Amino acid sequence: MADGGEGTVDAFVAGGARRHSARVRGPLGKPVDAAFAMQDDTAIVEMAAASGLGLLTAREYDPLHADTYGTGELLRAALEAGATRAIVGIGGSATNDAGTGMLRALGVRFLDEFGDELDDGIVAYQKLAEIDMTHLDERLDTLDIRVAVDVDNTLCGPNGASRTFGPQKGANEAQVALLDATLERIADVAARTLGRDERDTPGAGAAGGLGFALMAFLRAKTEPGVRLIAKERGLDRLLDGAALCATGEGKIDEQTLHGKTIFGVAELAKAAGTPVVAFGGAIDARAKELLESKGIAVRPIAPAGTAAEDSMQHAAAYLEKAAAGYAGLFERSMRA
Repeated sequence: MADGGEGTVDAFVAGGARRHSARVRGPLGKPVDAAFAMQDDTAIVEMAAASGLGLLTAREYDPLHADTYGTGELLRAALEAGATRAIVGIGGSATNDAGTGMLRALGVRFLDEFGDELDDGIVAYQKLAEIDMTHLDERLDTLDIRVAVDVDNTLCGPNGASRTFGPQKGANEAQVALLDATLERIADVAARTLGRDERDTPGAGAAGGLGFALMAFLRAKTEPGVRLIAKERGLDRLLDGAALCATGEGKIDEQTLHGKTIFGVAELAKAAGTPVVAFGGAIDARAKELLESKGIAVRPIAPAGTAAEDSMQHAAAYLEKAAAGYAGLFERSMRA
């Protein structure tokens, strides 16, 4: 399972989808090899593979210049592979460009008042006067795009992409204000160009505004990531008649309770009447208490006192041992 962030492609490959790779532009222009998957005519794309924060060191974080161009190249590669449908996970972005990079890779031109093309960092888009969609890839007209998103932020304002997530990507207070104003400008020109305004649609602020671009320009539909991936992976069918559902993530904390994999899976399992156990590498006490109050058993992957480096290096072995231990307890409780 996955929630649309990193690991989504792997989840589908584990279920039989074919892995593909494309050389694309990373968030700051350096080429990267990014994977996507094909399941029949459906492409599974992770924006993090091309434009993710994990592709940069902390010293390289630069939301004023990072862009989503590589994500657009990934979508182009998926079209070349025969995709007529796409599931796009947009977690883990390094960007705050309102999806302008992705759109440029797909043929859209952003012009200033003199007709010159803008492509030198997101702040240049303060001068945006016109959006030319003449050369937008025609294959996108028939591409059904579903976006896996786990936040409901709008594009601009106090709850917008820049103010909520900009600091995590390296923006200081002045840069956050500048980014927010720039995204407002992009939204104004986009509304005039398209005849509709998606800036306040929940999820528009996801991935630095990539959600906005996908919805406004490519008419993508957004869904909570866990729900969308669960549906595509057939989790409902797997839970039917199951004795136990085991799930987990690296860190169980407050975020787990807001649409992350564990909570989404647990809700589906509860509806199917299936008990749930969640394994975590690190477990916040308050989150554990809240999950257990909802009938979700919570177990650590590694023994207490295990060093973080050791836990990560031997995660598979620790998880196997923890799961085996819980399975024994669960089996005895079923017999009692």
